[in-house]
Amino acid sequence: MTDITRRSLLAGSALASIAGALPAEAMAPAAGRQVPGLYRYRIGSFEVTALYDGVWYRPIDDKFIRNASYAEVKKALADAYMPADRLATPFTTLVVNTGSKLVLLDTGTGGQIAPTAGTLGDNLAAAGIDPKSIDVIAISHFHPDHINGIKTKDNELVFPNAEIMVPAAEWAYWMDDAVMEAAPPEARTTFRNLRRIFADIAENVTRFEPGRQVTSGIETVAAPGHTPGHTVFALQSGNQSLMVLGDITQHPAVFARHPDWQPLFDVDGEAAVATRKQLLDRVAADKMLVTGYHFPFPACGHIIRTAGGYEHVPLLWEPKL
Repeated sequence: MTDITRRSLLAGSALASIAGALPAEAMAPAAGRQVPGLYRYRIGSFEVTALYDGVWYRPIDDKFIRNASYAEVKKALADAYMPADRLATPFTTLVVNTGSKLVLLDTGTGGQIAPTAGTLGDNLAAAGIDPKSIDVIAISHFHPDHINGIKTKDNELVFPNAEIMVPAAEWAYWMDDAVMEAAPPEARTTFRNLRRIFADIAENVTRFEPGRQVTSGIETVAAPGHTPGHTVFALQSGNQSLMVLGDITQHPAVFARHPDWQPLFDVDGEAAVATRKQLLDRVAADKMLVTGYHFPFPACGHIIRTAGGYEHVPLLWEPKL
């Protein structure tokens, strides 16, 4: 017994000596910042670069969904490990290098939505993409998180050499003064904002009808409901394709799982539901790769049909293109 105690004491003394020689805490400082938000993948010969523009934690309440109770909404958020009073709303834009053109699909928030958003410029730089090299900007719809990146807060063009293409139906709706005057007061900010963006460049903005190609291999597809002219983009190169879903579903953990829900931000809730189901059925049946503007970064993957709705299956991160 004495011998065991002596060995224990000797071992304890040795450990104490070693511990005394070690620093009291780790010396490496915490990084305190995230790495650049970009991810590249290929669609045939096209190189697609997903660029993260940050996130907005949208406050919500019992009026957020027109046709579901707040209890149902809170359960859906809890099931997705999100707080009951905020909807995580990430922003991901795409640059498509077709080999002949650099095409930007939507332009992000321009740092004009929330302090946690507005990283597109930094991530363009990290990706080695000069804003002056963008040839075409194609806009899905006129909500500010999709168009504000066209200009800085001081109204300077961010992509000075780009042709700007917008859906004709969006232009007709949002530029109509009578529609603006009839809108609820809280919605008029959106009307005024897009006038700030487009008023002095209107003659240089190309308005397209659904079915027109942005450039070879990128076709526009009508997807009304979220807004009257909301448009998605179908990319095709070789035997590969990608559907750029825009805002047909906000965060998929809520709105793909509950495709019948009509949030307040959909201008025409019933039309948005019909469009959502039609497009999600299509991409699920075709096993088509998709990306969603508000899907968790890098926002690409597949959609599968479930008993009650749809589920987003993220694309496996690949180290090589």
